[in-house]
Amino acid sequence: MQPPAFALWIVGILSLLLAVLVLSILVGANPLSVQTVLDTLRGHGTTEANYVVWTQRVPRTVAGLMVGAALSVAGALVQSYTRNPLADTGLLGVNAGAAFFVAIGIIFFGITSPSGYVWLACLGALVLTAIVYTIGSAGGEAAGPVRLTMAGVALGAVFSGLTTGLALTHPDAFERMRSWSAGSLLERDFGVLVPIAPMLICGIAISAFVAPRLNSISLGADVARSQGVNISRTQALVLIAVTLLAGGATAIAGPLVFVGLVVPHIVRWGVGVDQGKIILGSLLFGPCLVLMADIVGRIAVLPSEMPVGVVTAFVGAPLLIALVRRANATGL
Repeated sequence: MQPPAFALWIVGILSLLLAVLVLSILVGANPLSVQTVLDTLRGHGTTEANYVVWTQRVPRTVAGLMVGAALSVAGALVQSYTRNPLADTGLLGVNAGAAFFVAIGIIFFGITSPSGYVWLACLGALVLTAIVYTIGSAGGEAAGPVRLTMAGVALGAVFSGLTTGLALTHPDAFERMRSWSAGSLLERDFGVLVPIAPMLICGIAISAFVAPRLNSISLGADVARSQGVNISRTQALVLIAVTLLAGGATAIAGPLVFVGLVVPHIVRWGVGVDQGKIILGSLLFGPCLVLMADIVGRIAVLPSEMPVGVVTAFVGAPLLIALVRRANATGL
């Protein structure tokens, strides 16, 4: 894509993101007029309006922004590094590790609030990624994409089974985990979001740093080495970035499906195969998808709400089917 066209594409995404952010503040299961919301944002709202806007919608919007950006960038990194167009963060076992540690916290330590288990989810993502890397590099061999993928899939399946077994044998814990495992942005206040923000910022910064190196690696290992790329160091940085981004996002909202898989495909179709452009586009378009899904979930089954993870599955599957029918959409 030529620079002027890329700039127009980015402007289009930014416009969409701004519109979605506004809708996320205005729309919800608790009906408030536009004027009431504006008055509340100016500091002139009633007690009820302040609660709905400042305690519910604003933190929820920020959570969707953070989660969408993090999962999309992490998905773009995984797809680029593994050269697998069907890869997402779950391929390295990040989601399974986070879910297992959350189950442990709920069952054995009685932790029930998002602010309590958010760090357990982060720790689980970090631990399982470290185990995947250790197994993938066993025998003194480099932990290449194929070895990492196989180790991640195998360990992810094992830990998912353990989590399911623990939940089924502890009915109370199953009920408590149900909302988190479905993927939700409810009750994610700034006490949860602020501590996770530095993780996501570091992950995004590392992603931007490794993007040119991933472009070189895509041409082949020998070409990358001839261009001065340290492949082992790049691999380690990719794993660190994916763990920080996917671990932080999963800790906030639970294991959202399709976001890290679909968004990079949509962006790649629009901007081409340059990893820097894909990461930037994913950073901006991911929040659009998550927030649009959350808005739909708020009003789809009034007076109740549908978890954002359920909506992303409904939205993501048709989008992925439409994209794979385009010959140029899945090329890496």
